[in-house]
Formats: sequence, C-alpha cells, structure tokens
Amino acid sequence: MKLSLGPVLYYWSREALLEFYSGVARSGVDIVYLGEVVCSRRHNLRLDDWLGLARDLAASGKEVVLSSQALIESESELKALRRIAANGEFTVEANEMGAVRLLAGRVPFVAGPHLNIYNNETLAWFSGLGATRFVLPLELSRDILRELQSARPAGIETEVFAYGRMPLAFSARCFTARHHNLPKDNCEFRCLDDADGLALRTRDQAAFLTLNGIQTQSAKVYDLSDSIGELRGLGVDAVRLSPQSSNMIEITQSFRERCSGRPGAALDGLRVAPPCNGYWYGAPGMEYRTPA
Repeated sequence: MKLSLGPVLYYWSREALLEFYSGVARSGVDIVYLGEVVCSRRHNLRLDDWLGLARDLAASGKEVVLSSQALIESESELKALRRIAANGEFTVEANEMGAVRLLAGRVPFVAGPHLNIYNNETLAWFSGLGATRFVLPLELSRDILRELQSARPAGIETEVFAYGRMPLAFSARCFTARHHNLPKDNCEFRCLDDADGLALRTRDQAAFLTLNGIQTQSAKVYDLSDSIGELRGLGVDAVRLSPQSSNMIEITQSFRERCSGRPGAALDGLRVAPPCNGYWYGAPGMEYRTPA
C-alpha cells in the first residue's frame, strides 16, 4: 500500500514550503500532491515554482501530482487552471468539475476528495472520463468503501484520506478575513499567522471547527493510523496524509511502518489536535472510536 502526501492546505511562507518539501524528498512518501487548493491569493509559490518543486521531487523518486483549486471564482483562476491542466509533465488532481472538463478524454487524472463520488455508477462514470485514481470523500464510511471496492472499474486505484484536519467545505466568503474585520480582497494575508488554521470554539469553549481562509476544516485531526490493516484488507491502494506545520516527518514515518505491515510509533503528542475517526465507522465525524 502506497503512502501519499496531500497538498499543503494552509498559507505558509515560501521558505517554510521549500524547507518542508526538502524533508519530504528524503521521506518514505510515495506520492506527493503539490499546488494551491484553497485560495488563489496565496502565491508565495507560483505555478512555475510548483513545477520546479515537482521536477525535484520526481528526481528523488516520488510520484508527483499537481492539485487544482477546489473553488474557481474568477477568470484569472480559470486561466491558472488551464495552465495546470495543460502542463504536459505531471498528472493533475481534479478538485472540481471545471478541471474534470479540461482533463476528461485528454489525459489521465486523479479524481480528488472534493468530487462527490458516492456510488459505483459515479465511480464508473469518472473512470470512463479518464480517472486513474479516486480519493474517497471524507464523510464516507468503511461500509460504503467496501461497496465501491466490490465493483471498482479496472484500471482505477483507490486512495483514502487517513490523517489530518478534514477539509469540510468551501465558501466564496473568506472566514479568516471576516474574523479580522477585513474585506476578502484586502485580507493582508492574515492566513500567514495561522500555520494550522484558526481554531473556532463554541461559547462554552469546546473545540468546534478550524477556519482556513475560504475553507472550513474539522477541529480535530482525522486519524486512521490504527485502521491501516483494515484499509489494506479492503484493497486500498494509497493512504493520504494531509500536512501540518510540525512533526510531519515523524508522522509520515509512523504511517510508512504501518503501511509496510510493521507497528508504527504512536501519534499521541505529534498531532496538532485530538484525534477523530467517526466517519470511518458511519458515526458523527468528531467522534473517536478505538478499533476493535
């Protein structure tokens, strides 16, 4: 079973990103997703920079995929999407249907986690368009995954989000700018202040959600590290880790050991928040259940 590293969902400085991917090049990750998925105003790295990083990571033996933005709102964003789709070097992860339209029937692509692949008919349709791998939507359970795997089309791989704050929704409004009483188009790039998002709590101070620009994430960290054996038994081809600002190499190493059939180090103390895995069991997502 392969280990993949999803795109960085937060706004990090150029130096932080380059240092992070320098470590990734030496890690046990098999697949690396690169690019800006959340907000086009985050441009510490431009497309040419991402392509340069992609070439460096490919030279170190990684399979590299360019991730497209999940919400396209302007002509400039559509122009950037067209450039990604036509890059000619690397596979693209389509995160919305505009990207699918640009890629379908032309080049193989990855159907990202933000596409609504909830049943076998939809999976077969995406396979017919040219998808060679799909990422299971985060809210789906192991039982639904089992159904999808039972009739999975030939030639398409299954990837499951197995670690990280869950990306739950996108909005045209920027929640981080709103929090700072700033307009979206003059946000002063406040996302740079929150390397792992901005925690949102209820009035009684219970952890609720995480704000990440136009993206809403879970407050807790989705963690299927103790379910790797079950994922392998379901025929999953790759498990995805979503980057956080600290301890990522250690987390990657723990998952690498588990994916290889060996016991990995416990992740307690390495996560940026408490764990959850409720969706995997068909339960409320914020719950955590110990595997039987």
